[in-house]
Amino acid sequence: QVQLVESGGGLVQVGGSLRLSCAASGGTSSRGAMGWFRQAPGKEREFVAAIGWSGDSISYADSVKGRFTISRDNAKNTVYLQMNSLKPEDTAVYYCIRANSIVVLTTSPRLGDWGQGTQVTVSS
Repeated sequence: QVQLVESGGGLVQVGGSLRLSCAASGGTSSRGAMGWFRQAPGKEREFVAAIGWSGDSISYADSVKGRFTISRDNAKNTVYLQMNSLKPEDTAVYYCIRANSIVVLTTSPRLGDWGQGTQVTVSS
């Protein structure tokens, strides 16, 4: 298993920006897909974005396309989520996840490794 630690959450105004980071360590392999899920109060956990190890495969939820950008720095074993034009509905706990592939990450996320989450609050 890989240990994942999220950071960068906080309070931001509507229309503002925030960048989340997720540092990975340990495990049998540093390669694999990484991504983000989020869970708002009273709602189910939902997929946000994912990226393959080489960065060539990227996927976004329709609700964040054009506003969020996922990237990774393999030298630092870190994945990022740049969030722009934030809306109140983006308020949630954001979780970092690692899986063997984007397919596994999006279809069977419970099989992956999860971070503890970081709170993002967008004020209206």
